[in-house]
Amino acid sequence: MVWALRIVAGIVALPLIYFAAAILLGLVPANVAFRQPPPGQGITIFVRSNGIHTDIVMPKVSAEMDWRPYADPAHLRDPRWGGASHVAFGYGSREFFLNTPTWAEFSLATGFWAMVGSGSTLVHVEHIDRPVGEELQRPIRLTPEQYRRLVTYVRSSFNLDAAGRPVPVPRGYYDSDSFYEGNGGFSMFYNCNEWTGAALRHAGVRMGLWTPLEQSVMWRLD
Repeated sequence: MVWALRIVAGIVALPLIYFAAAILLGLVPANVAFRQPPPGQGITIFVRSNGIHTDIVMPKVSAEMDWRPYADPAHLRDPRWGGASHVAFGYGSREFFLNTPTWAEFSLATGFWAMVGSGSTLVHVEHIDRPVGEELQRPIRLTPEQYRRLVTYVRSSFNLDAAGRPVPVPRGYYDSDSFYEGNGGFSMFYNCNEWTGAALRHAGVRMGLWTPLEQSVMWRLD
């Protein structure tokens, strides 16, 4: 009985420790000296949230990066979305992305295997036209150098073919989005939100040291 109670206590304690660490490390900032360029200067990106998952929204074409080879309209259900001004990037577990288009399809098995790091990853790419700042879509201005560092991180998340091109997965949620084979792993320690946080830290943005929760990312953008 004593050992059974210890096992149960350990099982209960693990998620509590995880969330406590997520909150504490999300509050400890990296890049404390970060300052946005003045209005009208630099490159404006957005960090958007659906309340659980975060994406990074960037201009489709700029002097620093042309994302069109990574967001080919030929891979969309409706190629007319290729004319949109911006593109949103998100990172995640292949099984979770493909099998959970809405929370109605969520299963404990899919969530468990994603948390323990089973399976490959995908990059979700959505075409967005003229995004604006709002509560769940926060703008950030970056210098050209900071933006190039962000581009480098996001681009490294794609698993490219022998010709250096992203590998599309013939499936999307909407007319305006598509999936591509991802590079790297996914787990409870490096999930969709920590990918966003890591990309922003790499760019030099003030962001928590570890951001596995949506709130960990969005808090820093208030």
